[in-house]
Amino acid sequence: MNIRRALTTAVAAAVTAPVVILSAGPALADAQPAAQTQKQKKPTLAELEKAAAAAKKVYEDALAAETAARAALDALESPTDPLNAARTDTAKKAADATARQKVADKALSDAEFELQKLPAEATKDERDAARKKVDEARKDAEKAAADKAAADALAKKASDAWGDARVLAAQKIDAAQKEVAKALAAKEAADKALADAKKAAENPACDPGGLLVTAALTDLPSKITAGTSTDFSLRITNGTDKTLDRLRAFTYLWAADKSHHKIPGGLLHLQWSTATSQGWKDVDTLDRAGTVEDLRAGAHADMKLRLTLDAKTPAGQGFAFVSALRGEKACDGSKPPMKKYPFEILAAGGKPGPGRTSTPDTKPLGGTSTTPVNTAPTGQLAATGSSSATPRLALAGGAAVVAGAGAVLATRRRRTDG
Repeated sequence: MNIRRALTTAVAAAVTAPVVILSAGPALADAQPAAQTQKQKKPTLAELEKAAAAAKKVYEDALAAETAARAALDALESPTDPLNAARTDTAKKAADATARQKVADKALSDAEFELQKLPAEATKDERDAARKKVDEARKDAEKAAADKAAADALAKKASDAWGDARVLAAQKIDAAQKEVAKALAAKEAADKALADAKKAAENPACDPGGLLVTAALTDLPSKITAGTSTDFSLRITNGTDKTLDRLRAFTYLWAADKSHHKIPGGLLHLQWSTATSQGWKDVDTLDRAGTVEDLRAGAHADMKLRLTLDAKTPAGQGFAFVSALRGEKACDGSKPPMKKYPFEILAAGGKPGPGRTSTPDTKPLGGTSTTPVNTAPTGQLAATGSSSATPRLALAGGAAVVAGAGAVLATRRRRTDG
């Protein structure tokens, strides 16, 4: 399928040149549409193989770091660990001090009882001796109580230090697990991009056009609480030099809990709305959020999106991927840029924190038009209607959005780790 090969090219480019795919300079403003027609260089198989190898190395390093973090936690349980040894020693001393206090308290009680049971005819010397015994027993009991308090304080301090070390070790394991999940996603995306590029090389398609149609999100919060809804916006921009009769908006959500298990898609409910759509509509099973029609050169169209998280959604990390495609052919200039927007999922009842919004990894493609969306010549959002080829196009588009965004993760990881 031709459109599949075009999307594969876009994904492959995301592995080795995410900045090229997801950003553009001032030269791409409306006043200079000719600059947007320049074709981007496709990565070679050697470059893709290098990217896949780098992603594999990052993944292996992340696994090693997780193993080391687990070993550090296990080491704290060893009797030879300094913190654990101190905890055990001070706990024993505290127990011994408690036993000594009990003996001293009993001795004091016995001495007081002996004094009280002296007969009336007891001599002065007998009474003085009994009182002296009580005084000495009281001093011993007071000293034993002070020793116990000091021993208990040392035991608590040692126990707290050991406990704090275990908490820190557990936090390092959690952080290492997150890195493993990210590295695995990047590795899988890089491997897929390489495999797709090899397959495409066996039957090369004509060269797609430049990155002329963009999609970008605004006002997506960086943290979203389960059981709540949040509204944000999707803008599709026509960077070509001609009116486009039909553009499809693709949105894809992916999320994993803190154990790095994929959160079922049924817990993340995405809807879209425009001024002409008569209310909120569900994004369909092919991740389509409506259609933009008759979008003039340099103009843009906006739509509202609403993300609702089921109250049962576990805490974790989510990503929103967006793209826009046009036409039914691979070589009509419709190679899509893809953007990734991360957001943290908080468990139900959690506080979303500061009002910071999620931003893509790079700036959106240039364009300064502010044309309203409901003006037909400049871009009209259609609520219904599709051609017979649309489902095939949507399937290919959805797959490329996911793979391309994952490929960007691989490249960013490779760049960060040097």
